[in-house]
Amino acid sequence: MTNPFYDPYKVLGKVYAEGAHLKIALSDSGIEELNRARTVKTVYGVLENDGYLSECIRAFAPKTPKQSARVLIKISLYWLLFLHKPRYMVTDTAVDLCKKLGKSGMAGFINAFLRKFEAEKVRLPEGDRGLSLRYNFPLFAVGKLKEQYGARAEAVMGAKSHGVTVRFVRGEDKYLSRPHETTPFEHVYIFPNFTRDEGFYAGDYTFQSVGSIAICSVIDPCRRLLDACAAPGGKSVLLAPRCDKIVASELHAHRVSLIEAYCSRMGAENVTPIQADSRIFREEWEGAFDGVLCDVPCSGLGTVAENPDLPLRKTEEDFRELQTTQLAILNNCSRYVTGGGTLYYSTCSILKEENDCIIQAFLNTNQSFEPVRCECALPHETTKYGMQFLPDTAFGAGFYVCKLRKNV
Repeated sequence: MTNPFYDPYKVLGKVYAEGAHLKIALSDSGIEELNRARTVKTVYGVLENDGYLSECIRAFAPKTPKQSARVLIKISLYWLLFLHKPRYMVTDTAVDLCKKLGKSGMAGFINAFLRKFEAEKVRLPEGDRGLSLRYNFPLFAVGKLKEQYGARAEAVMGAKSHGVTVRFVRGEDKYLSRPHETTPFEHVYIFPNFTRDEGFYAGDYTFQSVGSIAICSVIDPCRRLLDACAAPGGKSVLLAPRCDKIVASELHAHRVSLIEAYCSRMGAENVTPIQADSRIFREEWEGAFDGVLCDVPCSGLGTVAENPDLPLRKTEEDFRELQTTQLAILNNCSRYVTGGGTLYYSTCSILKEENDCIIQAFLNTNQSFEPVRCECALPHETTKYGMQFLPDTAFGAGFYVCKLRKNV
């Protein structure tokens, strides 16, 4: 189907109706390769502005539309308001798709909506709800960000992704004629867009977030490292040259397979993927590692710029439950650190409840560990126990890392 709204409609339908992750929906929807860039731009744009577009629908729809209609209206509004396409073209395209999908009744509703819509009459509410809608952040997090970052909170929420981060192993010169940004890390660049080619499958380069690379930069070389929440495997692979042996642990079997594939593609032969629950003690690992990395499950609120569908799935209840999991993993994995070894804790969160507060709770009951100051070339804020990277100064990414030494 050649209608330009069709592929975005398919992808967004999976995200909104089925709760699919955006990146998985994009890979599983069989979208037209010729116009992939247009589809990706549209679906990301709709989700980045989901709150505002929803407010537009509330302001002009006489009743709440069915989800299929809401998705198509959001696509239409995005093209109209953000891509600045002519109203007649947007309306005709939306109506044409309705007819091709056999939804003639929906066509009349959408036609009437788009013809009467006036952006000037849409007013966002004041206060935290307005900020939540404007910046596509969960409402429960807005107040926390304002409390923790003050006047900087809006810059943190409004920061945009700088593009695709690529870490090269070899052959980078052939790609650097393209527009790109340098980073503080060797062989790591950010491109506005980057389509994988044969070099990816040959292990010449990989896609890895700047946050993941920054976390690895503070980890000391060691004899035996446990990467306790390792999927998809990027940190294990990057750290492989610095460690004699790495055990890459992951809870779910299908994610262990991702680690295995990553290591195979990148030639990381000293990494052993294993399925294990990092909350549950394994006697054979007690005191067996001189380095343990706990990159724990978290809210992901530092990655909203990269994952604009994330606010659709995050609730305050989820946020509270995650903190229990984070502390459980850290407490359990601390038992695997040998005397004089190092325990690392990291998240892709920008909220202290998941970061310094977890470390404080851990130290309250684990006096054999003490925080160690670490440094990183990427701009960051020094917190009581670790380093907080914020999206407005770290290429759109937010994350945290803390280093703890176990006394001999």
